[in-house]
Amino acid sequence: MSTAAPAASQTIDLTEVIEGQKLNSFIVRLLALSTLITFFDGYDLNSISFAAPSIMREYQIDRAAFGSVFGIGLFGFMLGGFIFGWLGDKIGRRPTIVLAAACFGALTFITSFATTVEQFTALRFIGGLAIGGLVPVAWALNIEFAPLRYRATFVTIIMLGYSIGSSLGGPISAYLIPLYSWRVVFWVGGVLPILVAILLNFALPESIKFLAVKGRGNAEIARTVRRLRPEMAVSAAARFIVSSETMTRTSFRLPQLFVGRLAFITPLLWVAYIGSSMAVFFLTSWMPTLAEASGLDRSTAALGASLLSLGGAAGGLLLMRFVDRFGAIAVTAMPLIACPLVAMVGMFHFGNADFMQYMFLVGLFVIGGHTGLHSIAGLFYPSAIRSNGAGWAISVAKIGSIAGPWIGGMLLGAKMPLHDIFLFAALPPVLFVVCILPLGLLHRRMIRETEAALPAGALVGKA
Repeated sequence: MSTAAPAASQTIDLTEVIEGQKLNSFIVRLLALSTLITFFDGYDLNSISFAAPSIMREYQIDRAAFGSVFGIGLFGFMLGGFIFGWLGDKIGRRPTIVLAAACFGALTFITSFATTVEQFTALRFIGGLAIGGLVPVAWALNIEFAPLRYRATFVTIIMLGYSIGSSLGGPISAYLIPLYSWRVVFWVGGVLPILVAILLNFALPESIKFLAVKGRGNAEIARTVRRLRPEMAVSAAARFIVSSETMTRTSFRLPQLFVGRLAFITPLLWVAYIGSSMAVFFLTSWMPTLAEASGLDRSTAALGASLLSLGGAAGGLLLMRFVDRFGAIAVTAMPLIACPLVAMVGMFHFGNADFMQYMFLVGLFVIGGHTGLHSIAGLFYPSAIRSNGAGWAISVAKIGSIAGPWIGGMLLGAKMPLHDIFLFAALPPVLFVVCILPLGLLHRRMIRETEAALPAGALVGKA
């Protein structure tokens, strides 16, 4: 691409700009800010799991009844993906992320003042709308700045924040709840995201692909291109295009998610998400309670659940470069290994140390595979509908997220033996495998087609 003096007739392909960039301070800042806010998103979503034993004791409700509290929050999470995914494609990635962060922070803080289980449930539902809306829009923003060779890595890095936020809830809860009651978990999860939302409002960039596809913000696009590619001379009067996009300036309609190849991709992605989410949310929602029921002390149960999430972060990091190198097919290995690991949880009597080590291993493959699914969800959709594509996928996934904790509550209420409960939890990863395999094969073909369409030399650093 020419680096000559800019002219009003200059045409710049943003696909080439993104693919030709090297690691720079702009990208590091984007990843750091995105990871920071997903940290609190993960903390807030999973905070209820760590506080659940204390909340049940205070409200004097049984495990089966509390399953509905898990479920209603996740139902809000599901609707939030639809609502904020639509907003992300309508008003932009940056303002939607800022709005979601401010909303879930405020509502999480208000939840700490609930005095009845009905108030708690209602606030959990409303807060879930914003919590569920943030992640798919954050994916879309980062994918649109990522070169093809690093897209899975970008998403995995920001989801690392989510996993660490989820895992730190355990130690924080184990230390603070005995001192200040379960409400302190929601104080922390409310105030800090509001402060981060203020930071994001001033520091988070908007997607230049989104701006170009929507036909607005030329001056902002030009400023960002200069930061990504300082060697380029760029005029605000230039014409910016996105050659990799086939869909432009259209108002979103659900049938767009089923056009062409997407008619095959979208249903498989949704079903894979349902299976993976059922396993993940069953384990993350009930593991502290199940661990206490098996005779482990409260601190060990909370730390074991945290190691479950931490193992998921490690699994995502282990997987990300394989996904960038080989495509979505690499994700298939995770649920294949996860299935027997989950089935065996209920077959052993664990000591404290053994339990925590095994939880890390289960998280490595169960939540690590789920993180791998996150890293590919937005890759199949064009920029014009990427937030909606990812938003609908993660929202439909909440069918599994709701069903997992709800069925778990029913099984616990029925006094089912622990080993049978974990055998049930081992079934959803099988569904995940059946769907991710054909998606992976198609993704490899799509990668080859995209690389063939790019100009020679555009794929900087391609292995």
